[in-house]
Amino acid sequence: MAAILLSALFLPAWELDAQEPPQDAPAKPADPKQKPAKPNQDTATQNAPDQPKWDPLRAEKDLEVGQYYMKRGDYDAAIDRFNDAIEAKPGFAIPYRWLGEAQEKKGLKKKALKAYQRYLDLVPHADDAEKIRKKIEKLQREIDKESK
Repeated sequence: MAAILLSALFLPAWELDAQEPPQDAPAKPADPKQKPAKPNQDTATQNAPDQPKWDPLRAEKDLEVGQYYMKRGDYDAAIDRFNDAIEAKPGFAIPYRWLGEAQEKKGLKKKALKAYQRYLDLVPHADDAEKIRKKIEKLQREIDKESK
């Protein structure tokens, strides 16, 4: 009995070929309606519609990846990740701070102002609250100057 089991384990590879699918199956044609993905945008969570809305672990990971993109200077991808973190955990203040910074570096002053303000709304006594208030004042002056 043991010999039969051992021989079954060591069957030559050519005997297993019958289980593989045929190699000459036609390839599926590319979908002409499908648009190519935009460069420099991370859409990891947007491609998965089954993602739960409230997911604090995902928010933490999105924040971490967004900070990585900030270090690389890829502000579009960072903004996407910070927005994903906000969606996964809406009361989470830190992504708003980072979102404001990314938007400010991108030149989106009004959006950065809103993100910084939301950060302070969530944590008015944050350690960096005074620094953020100064950024808000600076952005407001720049916006006012541009609108004149």
